Amino acid sequence: MENNFERNEFILNSHDESKIYCYRWYNPELKSPKGVLQIAHGMAEHALRYENFAKFLVTNGWEVWANDHRGHGKTAGAFENLGFFAEEDGWIKVVDDLKVLNDKIKSQFKNTKIVIMGHSMGSFLVQTFIERYPDAVSYVILSGTAGDPGVLGNVGIILTNISKILRHGKKKDYLMDALSFGKYNNEFKPNKTKFDWLSRDEAEVKKYIDDPYCGFVCTTSFFNDLLKGIKNNFNKENLLKINKNLKIYIFSGEKDPVGENTKSVISLINLYKNLGINNIEYKFYKDGRHEMLNEINKEEVYKDILNWLNKE
Repeated sequence: MENNFERNEFILNSHDESKIYCYRWYNPELKSPKGVLQIAHGMAEHALRYENFAKFLVTNGWEVWANDHRGHGKTAGAFENLGFFAEEDGWIKVVDDLKVLNDKIKSQFKNTKIVIMGHSMGSFLVQTFIERYPDAVSYVILSGTAGDPGVLGNVGIILTNISKILRHGKKKDYLMDALSFGKYNNEFKPNKTKFDWLSRDEAEVKKYIDDPYCGFVCTTSFFNDLLKGIKNNFNKENLLKINKNLKIYIFSGEKDPVGENTKSVISLINLYKNLGINNIEYKFYKDGRHEMLNEINKEEVYKDILNWLNKE
């Protein structure tokens, strides 16, 4: 199996000439994969965390491509740059980076099934992606996602707007970090770590904690970009741009605080159905937390995703 699995790393010049660090996992002996999965990783993590999942898909005839977002992983360049997108329009720049990588995949695979998958923050980026580029893909997977945050999202935008005025937007925002992630961990008391909410698999949580590219505190500017980006996803005019023929697969842990223990995920599913997107499948995993790809039942999750990918 190992001999049929390779990882290529390359740098892509994005739309504004920014250097974006990318990865391709593939079987060099396979000329025509069943399809290509493009992954948009989550906040305060990076693309290499998806290597085990990528290896599983490659051994089952697929290719996987991903990039480290701005302010994340090797794209950040230096540790002091972690958690900062851009001076302005950070959210859209990151979404447009996904499009640049998507275009590169398409240039190499003319008649191949291409699927985009986003986890957590990556799922919100993909929500923006399918509004901004409605004809770019036909297949979408959302993991650890959620619907409209409503009033809480607006409060966060106000707080970060004020904070950007009073202090530099590039400073780490410990208040927003605590407001965001502190409450996530509250549901899993007594806590062993700050990140118990990620997974029941303690070894996977430890890997996250020990990874210098994970778990960092993001900047005020980043939180402002994130919250505005998510809010715009639920602007009616933007929602109406989504291709109604999309095939969407959504999965989440039943105990995922990001999706409000499925409540917010169900609201997103219903929203999409009300828009006229009828080809939506979803699965919720009992007792699963935020990172289902790193949960104690990850083999089940992997197989469920593969089964959906191989349809048609």
